[in-house]
Amino acid sequence: MENIALLSQNELAKITHHRSGEIKFGEKIITIPKDVDVLEFISNSEAKFVLIGLPEDIGVRANLGRAGTSSAYESALQSLANIQHNKFCKGSNLIVLGHLDVSEEMKIAQNLDHSKKEHRKELFKLVEKIDIEVSHIIHQICSIGKIPIIIGGGHNNAYGNIKGLALAKGKPVNAINFDAHTDFRILEGRHSGNGFSYAFEDGFLKKYFVFGLHENFVSKSVFNTLKELTSRVKYVTYEEVDVKREKNFETELENALNFIKNEPFGVELDLDAIPNIPSSAMTLSGFSVDKARHFTYFFGKHHNASYFHICEGAPTLDDSKNNHLTGKLIASLITDFMKAKMG
Repeated sequence: MENIALLSQNELAKITHHRSGEIKFGEKIITIPKDVDVLEFISNSEAKFVLIGLPEDIGVRANLGRAGTSSAYESALQSLANIQHNKFCKGSNLIVLGHLDVSEEMKIAQNLDHSKKEHRKELFKLVEKIDIEVSHIIHQICSIGKIPIIIGGGHNNAYGNIKGLALAKGKPVNAINFDAHTDFRILEGRHSGNGFSYAFEDGFLKKYFVFGLHENFVSKSVFNTLKELTSRVKYVTYEEVDVKREKNFETELENALNFIKNEPFGVELDLDAIPNIPSSAMTLSGFSVDKARHFTYFFGKHHNASYFHICEGAPTLDDSKNNHLTGKLIASLITDFMKAKMG
């Protein structure tokens, strides 16, 4: 855990707005004290969840997307600290580890032009470096029986999450992904559009279900790949459920769960699938926030749900006066997942 910038109790207190007669999440969230063995402390804690931030947008840049996903963790943490600690969800069930220190990698990435072939190769290498760190962290947290909640960052980090869980379990694992895209693109070098295809190719991902795929955003070649892998990779499109109304949302949740539930699985949620959420690939059409929250709770309830990853949110791309709302949404999704697991 040497590359983790631990969140201190003092830092948490600074972003927690105290109010008489109320107990905020930030007053009860557990942080790691100085000079202790981090893993031993987490292992001995009664808290079930460990929150980790990945404040990077290198994978998004490498995928020719709009930068800004590095801002989601800080925004989410501020909102999370200020929700109510009550009978429905308790801050004391959550350890906030801190964030992966990617400051050097981010500095390098900001000076690279993704339109230049050689520069893009350098971005791929930076993503690979982050993959190693993420998989190591997730492996350690899962190995001691805790449940990681990961705030990205780009969807490139799905690879490290899946690899880390698979190493902890000693076998390939499954994944469910609420997303407008497959992120199962060609193995051209690591970026935010191929985390799942690399995890599949490297033997860490066994079964994969994409929930709410947007038909207009998937290339013919990717659809052909999915057709060849139909026993291990399945999807339902957003249009089938909410536009053509050929399929039912609840039924498709059940179908997806039946496909992945027999192995430990990761729950992945890409905020660019939800309308009007500032992200690298923002959309005006898609499943609602309410459906995203229900999806999170539905899959979180299953005992094999082993981590939760929220990615692609980019509060800095929101130039309105309400750019805190992305963080607020992430905080709601985190508590939805926690409530599901604690229920």
